[in-house]
Amino acid sequence: MPRLLVVHHTPSPATQALLEAVLEGARHPDLAGIDVVTRPALTAGALDVLEADGVLLGTPANIGYMSGALKHFFDGVYYPVLQDKTGLPYGLWVHGGDDTTGAVRAVERIATGLSWKPVAAAVTVTGAPDKQALEACRELGSTVAATLL
Repeated sequence: MPRLLVVHHTPSPATQALLEAVLEGARHPDLAGIDVVTRPALTAGALDVLEADGVLLGTPANIGYMSGALKHFFDGVYYPVLQDKTGLPYGLWVHGGDDTTGAVRAVERIATGLSWKPVAAAVTVTGAPDKQALEACRELGSTVAATLL
């Protein structure tokens, strides 16, 4: 069964709402047969990535960068998965108060270094998530999950 790993840092109600929407999309009934595994960024490790067939990443934008928790995840998995997970499909969502550009750029740069392949444009949300933002996150979850079937 294909495994989708969802790595997230969700310290706020806004980031939690986006995570729930991503999971709703990834677990859509039309996508039965995918094992969706959720891990907080501070506890996710190399074995989680090595066992995954795709990854969804979620982070707040903190001072123009991804969260320290997601950076910690990348620091811990980079070399252990570098050779074995080339081409891993991934998706990204970022929440910020007013700007997510730096966080998106940083995650995409690391993912490029890992030779992971984006399967959808990053979903960026500023301010309180509205219906459109939540739907974009649902779509992101289902899009990444569908690539595993």
